[in-house]
Amino acid sequence: MRTPFWKKILKPAIYITVGILVAFPLFSITYFTMVRTSTPQFCATCHEIRFAYNTWKTSSHVNNGQGFVADCMDCHLPAPHQTFEFFYAKTAHGIKDIVVHFIQDEYDHALNREKAYASFKNDQCLKCHRNILYLPEKRGAMLAHRSVIFARPGYEKRCVDCHRDLVHNPRPVYAYKQFEEGYRGL
Repeated sequence: MRTPFWKKILKPAIYITVGILVAFPLFSITYFTMVRTSTPQFCATCHEIRFAYNTWKTSSHVNNGQGFVADCMDCHLPAPHQTFEFFYAKTAHGIKDIVVHFIQDEYDHALNREKAYASFKNDQCLKCHRNILYLPEKRGAMLAHRSVIFARPGYEKRCVDCHRDLVHNPRPVYAYKQFEEGYRGL
């Protein structure tokens, strides 16, 4: 006796249906959680990060002539298209921040700033500053950037070696860089 065709596909169809009904809400919750916890406003809910948030708001990474805003994740996490590294780093940073919140008496901004600068890679800056080698009428800056991006072995430099004080410095006024005529890009 042969098994009817509909009985052959019934069991796999049930598994697929149940899988979709379970996976979709789990994925949606995970995605929603990632999106909601990936904003500067969420980062600023922790009082240890409030200083960094306030100094970020007054920096040129928020106030610039191009109207572009680089948020916390743009600098402190790998690019989102590197999915595994991104989720791992985001989770690790979040857990670290929670642990520090509960076990550390005094949050040392200067020490944590140095740790963050030590961990930065040029790729994090180049996510936004892709056109850094095209700086019309600024030959010196163009050559300096070229020596960093195409560094000779033994002469490696990082973006933050020169651009250390762009963000997270207390300022009495907002830093604002006027859009330069003829320069079309970050």
